[in-house]
Amino acid sequence: MSNQSSSSEDGCCPTPVITEAVSADAAAGLARMFKALGDPVRLRLLSLVSGHEGGEACVCDISGSFDLSQPTISHHLKVLREAGLLESERRGTWVYHRVAPAAVAQLAYVLQVAAPTTSVAAAFA
Repeated sequence: MSNQSSSSEDGCCPTPVITEAVSADAAAGLARMFKALGDPVRLRLLSLVSGHEGGEACVCDISGSFDLSQPTISHHLKVLREAGLLESERRGTWVYHRVAPAAVAQLAYVLQVAAPTTSVAAAFA
């Protein structure tokens, strides 16, 4: 993949930064990550884990943010982990999750466009 920035001639539409298609293997891995993020609960879980103090959280830290059972939240965390978006570490009876920086960097790279940046909060307000 080549990463070259350019702007559109009329300035209205962002120009993609990625100028080559991803390989079939890379596309399969990226598709697994995007599929995992296609569920609103999992997208929110990833956001809560990354925004939690210290950048990591266990189910006990985030379950109060959902009207879901702890086993259901654990299932969603497992899907995110299997997609490569979360890394996990067992400490006693709890499993602590943190966002996998390399995976998020891959998603960000594929989604890059050469355009003025807008804050995520403003884009979805």
